[in-house]
Amino acid sequence: MIIAVDGRSGAGKTTVALELAALLRRHHTVSLFHLEDIYPGWDGLADGVERYVSTVLEPLRLGQPATWTAWDWAAKHDGASRTTAVSDVVLVEGVGAAHSSAMPLVDVVIWVEAPTPQRKRRALDRDGETYAPFWDRWAAQEELLFASGSAAAAADIMVDGSAGVASAPVRVLSALTELPAMESLMAPELARRRGLEFTAERVDSYPCGPALFAALYGNSPDAVWLDSSIADSQDGESITFPAGRSRFSIMADAGGWFGRIAEHSAGLTTVRAGHITSRIRAPFFRWLDTAWGRKAVRAPEHYPGDFTLGWLGYLGYGLKSETGGSQTPPAMAGENAPKAAPPTAALLFAGRAVVIDHQEKCLFLLTLTEANNPLSRTEAAAWTHDVHQRLAQTLSQNEPALPPGPDFTLADTEARYKAMIAASRHQIHEGNSYEVCLTTQLMAQTAAPVDAWDTYRALRRRSPAPFAAFLRFGTLSVCSTSPERFLRIDSAGQMRAEPIKGTRRRDPNPAVDAALKADLASSPKDRAENVMIVDLLRNDLSHFALPETLRVPRLCVIESYATVHQLVSTIEAQLAPGSSRAQALAAAFPAGSMTGAPKISTMAIIDALEAGPRGIYSGAIGYFSLNAAMDLSVTIRTLVLNDAPDGGTHLSLGVGGAITADSDDEAEWQEIQAKAFGVLSTLGSGFPA
Repeated sequence: MIIAVDGRSGAGKTTVALELAALLRRHHTVSLFHLEDIYPGWDGLADGVERYVSTVLEPLRLGQPATWTAWDWAAKHDGASRTTAVSDVVLVEGVGAAHSSAMPLVDVVIWVEAPTPQRKRRALDRDGETYAPFWDRWAAQEELLFASGSAAAAADIMVDGSAGVASAPVRVLSALTELPAMESLMAPELARRRGLEFTAERVDSYPCGPALFAALYGNSPDAVWLDSSIADSQDGESITFPAGRSRFSIMADAGGWFGRIAEHSAGLTTVRAGHITSRIRAPFFRWLDTAWGRKAVRAPEHYPGDFTLGWLGYLGYGLKSETGGSQTPPAMAGENAPKAAPPTAALLFAGRAVVIDHQEKCLFLLTLTEANNPLSRTEAAAWTHDVHQRLAQTLSQNEPALPPGPDFTLADTEARYKAMIAASRHQIHEGNSYEVCLTTQLMAQTAAPVDAWDTYRALRRRSPAPFAAFLRFGTLSVCSTSPERFLRIDSAGQMRAEPIKGTRRRDPNPAVDAALKADLASSPKDRAENVMIVDLLRNDLSHFALPETLRVPRLCVIESYATVHQLVSTIEAQLAPGSSRAQALAAAFPAGSMTGAPKISTMAIIDALEAGPRGIYSGAIGYFSLNAAMDLSVTIRTLVLNDAPDGGTHLSLGVGGAITADSDDEAEWQEIQAKAFGVLSTLGSGFPA
């Protein structure tokens, strides 16, 4: 593998290359080539790059040693002949290492960047005043060289050297392990994950959830709360749920040595870890398999949870383009349409987290350390101490008082939505689908900012749910009150999906409410919707399951929540040994309850009918744990808030329903209003006329 370390003079690329070479030599043979040895003088940048490509890169790419002529800087002419050996890894470092002419011959590009004043100071400190008369001449040549195409734009790994590069090589090595192109070579470094040590400290304290999150993560720019809010509700005691739901809540941010942020859009996954940014130009699920798909830690016996730190966040519906669906349709139009689409997927990696055990009424403080990294132990101890200090000061929060809710508009008028229903029924009668899960979006744009945290606290109080969640990624916030599990795979490989199909809005009159529940239980249409999705998910799970383990322990069971009654089923199977967990997820994504059946042809029908992309709605929210477990909800009953540069906030809420051959358009129109009611009523907003 040939790795180019490029950047302008003084950025710190030589330090990165030298120390990275030392780290790689623990498991590989490494050759290191410096372009400054081949430049023919102070005016020879372009000629030096040409020599480098023809006499160094081309033979190495063919698996042959590279023999090249060094420049004698003292004598100012060509000097001795040198050879760069073929090795497991060849690091080439210097200005132009990833020039456009070199790009076809290198495997990975690392770009080191720093502001010009800092670069000049470092270069002069390193080389003395002998460099000073040539700085401007050389800088002008760099500008000409990179004018033909910046290596920074094509880099796989970006190093921000503005604050120095002392800790960069270790992070760069970690980033290399997540590049699919390096996966085979970096097997020893990937195995290093077995050196991770996971601890879970039990704390006999059971503070108010919102107060705890505010105390620990209120100032974190990126944070996640996977919140079994129904366990905190008055109704929680009277509702029985299957095992594996509602017992735990998870709070975490991207702080600390292990913290990272991953965002995926348009085939590119960007991972930020401190001052290192990686770009993985590959399908998202391919990256996820590399970054998560192996068991790295085991939980101690005293810890009952299945989350042992790892990735948390959301996967948007647009990832369907990797699983049989087409690319996302054009963006929505209109004055309330979002100005910029959020990332298709966003995850943070938590190397420490707080887990609330609602059954035992206690907390677990989770930390991650590395056997050969004393700093990680010191950091974990300091964080644990800080959490204990904050617990002693955590007080209950006042109930949020939301301002009057914004006026929402609907992406589709009532007439257009009913026309889409008719078109869906036509497709069903033509045999192109059995069931079309049609959706639309409510949108609002406010002039003043909307407080996402206050909004979420109000939502969780109004509509508690087993899979509620609050996500904050910079200016983007997601407030979910989802009742539906999409897919769980536990550490032993047991898979479980729990689709919801069939909904009735609850009524404050007990007699009317009971009648609505009975109507749902006896509805042939709702049962048919549910059974068709159960059959679809049985097929989805079967691709990576042991066939004899596939079963449906619950079929069309009613679960009641604060604002709705729902018809829920459960499908289970055992993951086949050796199967990729990320690919098992991909085989089931997006949730069949949000597409219809058969999935691929129905997604195409949806794309042709709906007014724009679904975005985060209809995707999944949850975690990917270091013990290879995952648990994801379906992103429904979810408000997405995106703060705009002008100081306002864009809000969106997706709603929808399953269309079958005997769907009634007025009943379907009423159903989407019922599904929007919980969020809209909390905000003080009405369904748009």
